[in-house]
Amino acid sequence: MQKKNYSYIGIAFIMLVFGIIFIPKIVDKVQKGETIEKDRMNIVGAERNTKLLYLKIDGKARRVPDFLFTNQDSLEISNQDFSGKVTVMEFFFTTCPTICPVMNSNMRTLDEEFHERDDFAIASFTIDPKTDTPKVLKEYAERYGVKSLNWHFLTGDLEKIHELSNKGFNIFTGINPEVAGGFEHQGYFALIDKYGFIRSRRDNHGNPKIYYQGTDIEEVEMLKQDIKNLLEEE
Repeated sequence: MQKKNYSYIGIAFIMLVFGIIFIPKIVDKVQKGETIEKDRMNIVGAERNTKLLYLKIDGKARRVPDFLFTNQDSLEISNQDFSGKVTVMEFFFTTCPTICPVMNSNMRTLDEEFHERDDFAIASFTIDPKTDTPKVLKEYAERYGVKSLNWHFLTGDLEKIHELSNKGFNIFTGINPEVAGGFEHQGYFALIDKYGFIRSRRDNHGNPKIYYQGTDIEEVEMLKQDIKNLLEEE
């Protein structure tokens, strides 16, 4: 019983010493605003993650490769038509039963936000050009209530479109009869600056995100902010 009393006394003594030494220091830091300053620095660090990077391969900034396809109005559209415009690009197909409806509903929010700007555009490449003729793409655009004249739904040669996605962007697309819709693809949105360079932000670990997940509303909100940043760049 005597030993237990000594133990309680010892613990109480340690707590008393801690209070005497450390509590005044904590109070002093709060009064001086040091803890608030550390929080502010954490916020600043997070904001730095929004600084847009260039996607580099072998040390060289990656540009969108040359392409020439046909849009929903049966007009030929090339990569040069997006020069001077901040552009978001994606790969989809109109009969996709899984992620495409979510992607293009989210893409529509970008169209609503920026459709009045002449220096913003969207390019949606179908990975099923046999089905997705200009007429089909036109009906699809109308169904989604597309506002911008600069949102191009593009169709063309199957191999060239898949080469553009897999080699030009490193975004996987492929034919697979075993999956719903018969095609596989990643649901990414690619952000392109006015000079044709692929741009991205840093993630919370400081690594390049490269692309934005088109089915994730939080990432689409990040993309909106990054579009605004690029529109302000000279």
